[in-house]
Amino acid sequence: MPIYSSDSDNETIPRTKLFGRQRPIRSVLGGGQVADVLLWENKGVSAALSIGMTILWSLFEVAEYSFVTLFCHISITAMLVVFIWCTSAEIFNWTPPEIPTSILDKSTFHEFASTFHERFNRALSSFVDIARGKQPALFFAAIFCLYILSVIGNYFTFLNILYLCFVCLQTLPFLYNKYEDKVERYAGELTREVKKMFRRMNSYVLSKIPRGPVKEKKAR
Repeated sequence: MPIYSSDSDNETIPRTKLFGRQRPIRSVLGGGQVADVLLWENKGVSAALSIGMTILWSLFEVAEYSFVTLFCHISITAMLVVFIWCTSAEIFNWTPPEIPTSILDKSTFHEFASTFHERFNRALSSFVDIARGKQPALFFAAIFCLYILSVIGNYFTFLNILYLCFVCLQTLPFLYNKYEDKVERYAGELTREVKKMFRRMNSYVLSKIPRGPVKEKKAR
């Protein structure tokens, strides 16, 4: 005999976007160059960024470089390459190297800062709403995820966690954008199961907790 049965268990949840979003994933990521990188629409920049971050993580975690040592070694190597190149160009009458004085323009930094500021404020607002208990399912899910993260933090360094977050940023939006329909279908099934679990908990646990008499307010 099943513990809990109800006609509402067989209800179908309407198809909605993940996390209740109404805009396309590109718009959620801020659009522009940031979205191009995260969604791998600009494959050259995305691949170069991923390779560069992987090399830095390997140098710090595998080779155990310190930041100051790595910065000095890279600077020395770059200065030697430029010096040899420029000197060889003068001796052999080669075309001198054209070294750009700027790589990224201001608009790129402004766009990244604006996107980060908007996402951070939105995440902080969502965190406050969850902490107030407006959405019990998200509240308990957030507590569970934070606890798991605290356990993971005992076994990984801060740099490893940052690199893991970077890998997630570079892969999850791209995979979600590519397999959006399948992800939303599985998310809908998971949401339906979670709602069933909370209905059972409310029916067999929370509803049976004795409550004291409600005091009537005195009429003024």
